[in-house]
Amino acid sequence: MPAFPLPPGSTIGVLGGGQLGRMLVLAAARLGFRTAVMTPEDDSGAAQVATRAIQAPYDDAAALAALAGLADVVTFEFENVPADVVASLEALGATVAPNARSLAVAQDRVDEKTFLNACRAPTVAFAVCETAGEVLAALDQLGAPALLKTRRQGYDGKGQTWVESHADAADAFARVGDQPSILEAGADFVRELSVIAARGRDGDITTYPLGENHHEAGILRRTLAPARLPPQVEQRAQVIAARILTSLDYVGVMGVELFELADGRLLVNEIAPRVHNSGHWTLDGCEVDQFEQHVRAIAGWPLGPVTPLAQVEMENLIGDDIDRWPELIGEDDARLWLYGKAEARPGRKMGHVNRLRPLERS
Repeated sequence: MPAFPLPPGSTIGVLGGGQLGRMLVLAAARLGFRTAVMTPEDDSGAAQVATRAIQAPYDDAAALAALAGLADVVTFEFENVPADVVASLEALGATVAPNARSLAVAQDRVDEKTFLNACRAPTVAFAVCETAGEVLAALDQLGAPALLKTRRQGYDGKGQTWVESHADAADAFARVGDQPSILEAGADFVRELSVIAARGRDGDITTYPLGENHHEAGILRRTLAPARLPPQVEQRAQVIAARILTSLDYVGVMGVELFELADGRLLVNEIAPRVHNSGHWTLDGCEVDQFEQHVRAIAGWPLGPVTPLAQVEMENLIGDDIDRWPELIGEDDARLWLYGKAEARPGRKMGHVNRLRPLERS
């Protein structure tokens, strides 16, 4: 195991070559670290800016050995990296952060909600469904409409469908591919919020101001931050995030998605053991952004200040939205981030723009 804190010049390994990996690599470089990205993709956004790139499937033994030999610490940019990959890296002597347990919990929605409730981070009621008949029975308990999701995989609205009534149960189970699933009770929420939290190797925890999220077709379209919230709601979110990170002995940045109910209570929708799309506003709106914070945490450095410097509206640029770059780059209050992806496809995140306004003082 390397000695922490890692000195500048150390190498940080990243599993995954997408936009989150790209921004992690850029943050690491700014702090004087070298980087090594492993990804199955050709010419990935992260590989374009990394010190080293290993193009190979995640289960390629030789590539994993090469990454373990290069990196002083390895992290990942998305939670669908196979859990046995982390185990393989650890067996090779690599230090991986966040830890394997965090990854495993987030990869199975039943395990995730069971864990959350056990650490007093409340969620909607749910039921495990292995068959269409179990979906039907669960509707008696949870009511309709209810949201059916595959236990594993699925993001940006994929792998999930609403079950409108008992008569829709069999068709809904077919729509998610007849796979092991979870049925979640509907949540009558006012809005969706997210908190980006970080925990260092010394157990120190910081939380960014909450963001208010707006989705279209199951994909995050924009985040407004800092969200306009009563102080007690912000405090509840901070407590929930701290419970989750501490219970997992977590190291790094995590995104926690929340439902705010009309009475001010918060329910956890899901967790992401990585930097998070709804935290992109911090790149231009905070003293230390979420990507630098993650690098600091996994490298054993002190966590940085999360003080907001501006009111930010983050807008994802999806598919052909990327064609707007000439107008966006000309907006005085806009900060444009592009991900280096060659092909714009429907539903594909190509970049984002942060629009800055003066911070509202209470």
